[in-house]
Amino acid sequence: MSQSKGSVFHRLYVGTGAFDIVGKRKRWYVVFGAVLLVCILSIVLRGFNLGIDFTGGTRIQLPASSSAGTISTDAAKEAFTKAIGKEPVVVQSVGTGASETIQIRSETLDADQVTKVKTGLEADLKPNGGQTAISDSAVSASWGGEITTQALIALLVFFIAVAIFLALYFEWSMAVAALVAVIHDVVITAGIYSIVGFEVSPATVIGLLTILGFSLYDTVVVFDKVKENTRGLLGLTRRTYGEAANLAVNQTLMRSINTSLIALLPVLGLLAIGVGLLGVGTLKDLALVQLTGMAIGALSSIYIATPVAVDLKMRDLRYKAQAARVTARRENLARRAAVVDGDVVESTDDATLEAELRREKAMSAASSAPARTPKAADARRRPTGKKQR
Repeated sequence: MSQSKGSVFHRLYVGTGAFDIVGKRKRWYVVFGAVLLVCILSIVLRGFNLGIDFTGGTRIQLPASSSAGTISTDAAKEAFTKAIGKEPVVVQSVGTGASETIQIRSETLDADQVTKVKTGLEADLKPNGGQTAISDSAVSASWGGEITTQALIALLVFFIAVAIFLALYFEWSMAVAALVAVIHDVVITAGIYSIVGFEVSPATVIGLLTILGFSLYDTVVVFDKVKENTRGLLGLTRRTYGEAANLAVNQTLMRSINTSLIALLPVLGLLAIGVGLLGVGTLKDLALVQLTGMAIGALSSIYIATPVAVDLKMRDLRYKAQAARVTARRENLARRAAVVDGDVVESTDDATLEAELRREKAMSAASSAPARTPKAADARRRPTGKKQR
């Protein structure tokens, strides 16, 4: 049976190379390039919604419950504005039930302004516990800057270490392709954060660093199979480097899908809890960046890393010559096996291989047929060049 036959799920499960991913790599470059461009434009034009840890300011927190019922974020925003004559930057509800609180973030306030805000909130909202339940804290922007600096240093060290490891374990083309895929994942994840408008917190930065390992892990698994399939390829004429790499992607495709789905399920639960139950907070910041990064990382290991590795590898003249030999062999087989058993055979790789096998079987059957006839058997036993009496 040809690889093109059968259901999609069957071809996905057996991994025989039926999905031409590497062969259609220009299509994937266009698709992911467009997504990458949108993300870059959003980062440049819209920027990020930086949290108080990066911009600095004052954070005020109070219980979300009062003698009159639940305090809304709109009521808290109105009371804050009334107290000092300026609106806060962010007012949000965090937590659920008795532990639910209202967090107000604003630009840096002096001591008198903080006192006025607390007095105004207590007078207008009457939160449980009174003014003593209202807390405040000043956050310096330098701390967020230090986090960003350390994250960038860690990112640079990670890239260097990955490049060295992959170049030694695999080869330079795979190292470059893996770095391209990882950078692609980081930029798209950051772009999604910019588009959605979620607040960037230290948890976001930590989550961004954690997705790098997942993206690299899936890429290394695929590359290991590519390395196995292309061992000794220069001496063979059955497949080109691109076809062997495409077969490797197909052989690991089901595993990549299963691993990604299993990894994304708890992250989806984390995001649902962070948004639906606990409100905006660390869980939400961490879950969104991990969800986006894992999904993009799985896709890039299939549609970006391996195709880029193939493009870089095919710059080698030896692999170009090997691909030419494969093409010449197939054209020769297609001419010799244009008609097999009365059926026209198209000059595709799978059909050509089938035709070759059928031709070999036919030749084998033809060579064994005379042995079944006594006369033919006697003729085969006759000495060559001697006259029989």
